[in-house]
Amino acid sequence: MNFIAIIGEALRALRLNRLRTGLTMLGMIIGVAAVVLMLSIGQGAQTKINQSIESMGSNLFLIVPGATSSGGLSFGSGSIKTLTINDSAAIAELPDISATAPVISGTAQLNFSAKNWSTVITGTTPDYFDVGNWAFEAGVPFTEADTRSAARVVVLGAITAENLFGTEDPIGKTMRITNRPFLVVGVLAAKGQSLSGRDQDDNVFIPITTSERQITGNQFPGSIRYMLVQGKTAETMDEAENEIIQLLRQRHRISGGMENDFTVRNLTAIADVATGAAKIMSIVLGAIASVSLLVGGIGIMNIMLVSVTERTREIGIRMAIGANRRAILTQFLLEAMMICIMGGLIGVLLGVGGAWIVSEVADMLIVITSGMIGLAFFFASAVGVFFGFYPAKKAASLKPVDALRYE
Repeated sequence: MNFIAIIGEALRALRLNRLRTGLTMLGMIIGVAAVVLMLSIGQGAQTKINQSIESMGSNLFLIVPGATSSGGLSFGSGSIKTLTINDSAAIAELPDISATAPVISGTAQLNFSAKNWSTVITGTTPDYFDVGNWAFEAGVPFTEADTRSAARVVVLGAITAENLFGTEDPIGKTMRITNRPFLVVGVLAAKGQSLSGRDQDDNVFIPITTSERQITGNQFPGSIRYMLVQGKTAETMDEAENEIIQLLRQRHRISGGMENDFTVRNLTAIADVATGAAKIMSIVLGAIASVSLLVGGIGIMNIMLVSVTERTREIGIRMAIGANRRAILTQFLLEAMMICIMGGLIGVLLGVGGAWIVSEVADMLIVITSGMIGLAFFFASAVGVFFGFYPAKKAASLKPVDALRYE
């Protein structure tokens, strides 16, 4: 019997038992749909984290002031002002450092025409936009000259620009921050949320000197809330961190046995941990979903064993008229594979549809790739071969005489 005829026999057998075929296929449909859905959610989470990491910038350190305590209570990092603009300038001179950006911040009311908006005011230097990997939608950053002169110029985040100006071009317009006029020189491209969940686009940026003297004020002139530091290469991050620590201990006159009055956080290392966690989550989700495939495969094997028992006389007749064991084995194996492949196709469609629903309802980033779909089909076929082989071999091993006598 040729291969085409064997396929025809397999299809005929499946059609004659439509209900059984459908119920057997259901386990594979659920398994493949679960795999596609779980992998798309895991891949979406990983992609979201990667986007946040890319938007954050590369080779970054976050340096915050140290902790203080009073009456036995610790107030945590940043509770005392130990970092200064001069510290930032000194760190920028280190051999393994590319740039630094000191930051002071506060909240203020913004006005333009009849519109108003309250948001975070970030006072910093022009290097902040390079260190933080900011792209400009329009205009340019403020300059070093603006910083030296404490100029009233402002760069707007995408959300802030939209809320204040709508569809109007903000560049060259004058807005007010705490009732002081500021010239809009730039609008940043949207970044979305940071790894901490903060909206990076709802922000305005002004020269740090302007912020200190006119907007947020500063109880300790020259002190900063934190600074971002960019290392030159990923390979020298450890050396750069040691250089920063040694320099700040020297500048702050911290002797050998004393604790640092600052904290250096390697944001690249934190990002790597987040990426690794996302990968592990994707693997775990895929493994959980694969259990459904395993259950579906066991169901296929059980149904195929029942089918072999019910069709014992048919197998005996076919062998008696010339069908060899290979043809019998191939037919039952094809039946199992067809159930898996058809179930896999329907499962992929349901998985893609389910992923779309999750994306719309839960507002999650869902990523579906051709490789993911191909992997689902591969496993569906593999399950068909693995769990269909034993029933097929059992059918092919029947002796014609015994099969014809079976009642």
